Amino acid sequence: MDVDGDIDTEGTEGRALRPGWTTGACATAAAAAATTALFGGDFPDPVSITLPGGQRPAFVLAVTERGDGWAQAGVIKDAGDDPDVTHGALVRARVAAGTAGSGVTFRAGPGVGTVTLPGLPLPVGEPAINPVPRAMIREAVTAVAQAAGRPADLVVEIGIDNGEVLARRTMNARLGIIGGLSVLGTTGIVVPYSCGAWIASIHRGVDVARAAGLPHVAACTGRTSEAAITRRYGLPEQALLDMGDFAGGTLKYLRRHPVPHLTIAGGFAKLGKLAQGLMDLHSKRHAVDLDWLAGVLADLGATSDLVAKARGANTALEVLQLADAAGLPVADRVAEMARAVALRVLEDAPITVDVMVIDRQGGIIGQAGGVGQTHSPLPR
Repeated sequence: MDVDGDIDTEGTEGRALRPGWTTGACATAAAAAATTALFGGDFPDPVSITLPGGQRPAFVLAVTERGDGWAQAGVIKDAGDDPDVTHGALVRARVAAGTAGSGVTFRAGPGVGTVTLPGLPLPVGEPAINPVPRAMIREAVTAVAQAAGRPADLVVEIGIDNGEVLARRTMNARLGIIGGLSVLGTTGIVVPYSCGAWIASIHRGVDVARAAGLPHVAACTGRTSEAAITRRYGLPEQALLDMGDFAGGTLKYLRRHPVPHLTIAGGFAKLGKLAQGLMDLHSKRHAVDLDWLAGVLADLGATSDLVAKARGANTALEVLQLADAAGLPVADRVAEMARAVALRVLEDAPITVDVMVIDRQGGIIGQAGGVGQTHSPLPR
């Protein structure tokens, strides 16, 4: 599982779980090697790339090939000890010269899907290569082009062998990603998913904050929300709890080991699940209930046509976009409902709670709890 944070990766038998690399990291390495060969160099093997966090891993090439005006390289994905459907898959990058001034453009090769429905972070018709992997690939191939004294006008085609078959084991078809897998990753690193270890790390984080006498902690679902809350409140690192999907494990421990002030922060979809009363926010265990979100819009005064569109939406993001266009504060309402659920779980623990909904760019788009409140009161 690609996650936005560092966790304790000790397994249940005490063995350290081995991290791996995302499809985005593998595609970046393959693209960098293919670009080097396209400009006349030897395929670098192994090939090193720079990840968003500054790490410099090296990847061994499994495939190399070049022809007239193109070059191709492939890397076998190693997901470490994570049960990733793409572990062992061959991720290919075919790089060719583009038209002058075009910059770096992307295509879906065999095994990589195409976006066919709205509500995803990519426009309809685009190859399912997510924004962070695109940025990683663009940066890597541009650096190679500059070193060769050539313009970075390149067409990068990413493919994954057997990807169309592997995609049947994912949610891609339901999300409207047709023809294969998505190229994913926000850090480049796959952190093995160990529920017990992650929850234990949350508990230790609470213990550290209490021992330090910190009056305020923030439980965040990922790195983007953590950064947003850090900017907002200026909290020290010891006050940041990497909650991930484990809202229940976090809240129940805080009920027994309270801290005066708790901020809960996360994306619209994850906090929408908490607002429904779900304690596990992982997408594989609980999908976003679009009927429920449509009902929230109805309570906010949405027209019947808008409610129908929300029920037929592809993702929670699409519902959020529909609500924003109609001027309905659905993110505020989700924050309010998530806060109510959190307070129920905390029971009578002496904890002040506020909730903030964070968008993909790190902006605060919804909040509840009165701390630093900037939004007008919600309609009832």
